Amino acid sequence: MNVRWDHQAIYEIIPAGSSVLDLGCGDGELLSRLIRDKGVHGQGVEKDVERVIECVARGVPVYHADLDEGLAGFPDRFFDYVVLEKTLQVVHKPLLVLEEMLRVGRAGIVSFPNFGHRDIIASFVRTGRMPITPVLPYQWYDTPNIHLFTVNDFLDWARTKCVTVERGLSWVDGRVRSFEEGDVLWAEEVLFVVSHLRPDKY
Repeated sequence: MNVRWDHQAIYEIIPAGSSVLDLGCGDGELLSRLIRDKGVHGQGVEKDVERVIECVARGVPVYHADLDEGLAGFPDRFFDYVVLEKTLQVVHKPLLVLEEMLRVGRAGIVSFPNFGHRDIIASFVRTGRMPITPVLPYQWYDTPNIHLFTVNDFLDWARTKCVTVERGLSWVDGRVRSFEEGDVLWAEEVLFVVSHLRPDKY
């Protein structure tokens, strides 16, 4: 089985024994691995009932809920890490989800497809139609992605909200590398580790 690059990156970033909340955890594959191999205290949140059932079958603690309704059941800074993996672009209230991620976690790990990738832009200009790529293999009428944004859009949000980008990774031409400024056009997908600035840094 091929392991997704962002799954592997998150697995390597999160220290053993950490507490982790996975928002939009899907079938629980990542959390299951973290719990089994690294002794992580994990909790998933998933909207899709069938995926919740798959989590339960894996032995992953999961809470059936809609992220667009917030995370009122979780106290502030309760988790070491909150994971938001390829989920931000499919929720209706992405800013609320980001705010809640940073409220309940000491750090957030966010990955998403970069809609500013050069091939997406070139395809749109060339065809006048919504692009289809290996990372975004959907027709306009059946895509789960309802908020299309680029690396720059995300970094603008981070600056506006005084959010620190602790680390960045890019998926470029089939390999992972540290995020670079030019990856705004070259990265098909990106992953950022983020946290709130301390009050004395504002």
